[in-house]
Amino acid sequence: MTTSTTATTAANPSKFTYKDFTWCLSLFGTAVGAGVLFLPIRAGAGGFWTLAILALIAFPMTWFAHKSLARFVLSAKNPNADISETVEEHFGKTGANLITFAYFFAIYPIVLIYGVGITNTVDSFLVNQVGMEPIPRWLLSGSLIAMMTAGILFGKELMLKVTSALVYPLVFILLALSLYLIPDWNTSMMAESPDWGAMPVMIWLALPMIVFSFNHSPIISQFAREQRREHGENAVKKTDAITGGAAMMLMGFVMFFVFSVVLSLSPEQLGEAQAQNISVLSYLANIHESPLISTLGPIVAFAAITSSYFGHFLGAQEGLVGLVKSRTQTTEAKAEKGALIFIVLTTWAVAIINPDILGMIEDLGAPMIAAILFLMPIFAMHKVPAMAKYKTSKAAQAFTLICGLAAVTSAINGIF
Repeated sequence: MTTSTTATTAANPSKFTYKDFTWCLSLFGTAVGAGVLFLPIRAGAGGFWTLAILALIAFPMTWFAHKSLARFVLSAKNPNADISETVEEHFGKTGANLITFAYFFAIYPIVLIYGVGITNTVDSFLVNQVGMEPIPRWLLSGSLIAMMTAGILFGKELMLKVTSALVYPLVFILLALSLYLIPDWNTSMMAESPDWGAMPVMIWLALPMIVFSFNHSPIISQFAREQRREHGENAVKKTDAITGGAAMMLMGFVMFFVFSVVLSLSPEQLGEAQAQNISVLSYLANIHESPLISTLGPIVAFAAITSSYFGHFLGAQEGLVGLVKSRTQTTEAKAEKGALIFIVLTTWAVAIINPDILGMIEDLGAPMIAAILFLMPIFAMHKVPAMAKYKTSKAAQAFTLICGLAAVTSAINGIF
């Protein structure tokens, strides 16, 4: 970038460019994965009005948390510091090890979930839509995970382009399916009078799924560093605007999709989808005779999981490399290679075992995500001097803190 271009960009930090929109798509693509495809099953379990309240708080939850995490990364003295290095600067070696460990285990289970999700999606498609005999699970899962991981070996720049390219058809097809299901909308979800007394508990129990489904924290570290390199002091305004745009996209497209799916199915059907351990799109493909649903459903599921797998794999690898380097004298190249092999092999093993996806999301993924994404930046705003100028409003801090604590306690309650 030339000096004149930099000056122009710096003079117009509020101008939203096409590149900013591309970053919105990348953040959106990282978030839209297995969580969104299972969100209707969990969110719909509490009834229509619980879902409506969850929809109202989803946008501020998502935006406040992610812009706070981006500001945390921007607060590092080193403009090229990633989240692990920023944590070490602010909290010391011991704190860095603890938070890097939590960061890894916030993202790593999600990669495992995607291994299960992609295997079940393709298996259901081949058996129910194509009419093939089931492929041995070890072979199918291994092939799919190897194919998705192969993109990472070609470099991060190419992967970012692939993720962005996948988002365009993904957004279009999600919207098309949402509209297509409108004639199937029914009142079964609203047939029973809402239990207002139980609703706070239902919302509390559903929060981990909301946190997981709208989470794009794995790519925030790289995103914030890139904005700082390009925009310097104006990076905060840029990251606020782009994370806000991504949150709006998620709210508009994803929640419309969730409502459309929930309104087109009965509570019994949502329970059946959960019992089969498949995404709601695979379930729709199996019960609809429409060629459009049968074809587009699995395609959306595949594209969503693949695009999200890229960002989460990078985040998990970054976290594991940080852990290895902090405890050994291993070179970064060897640590990256070892982390890649470990993640691929364990993802393959879990995909073969085929555990309950919703249980993994709520008990393993969500608590650590909420701790890193919601609680750590708020803690840093009050304890780290370098974060003083990056503080959000008191109302935003309080809301983010409450949502984070609620998500963590809900997930812990699910475990015990």
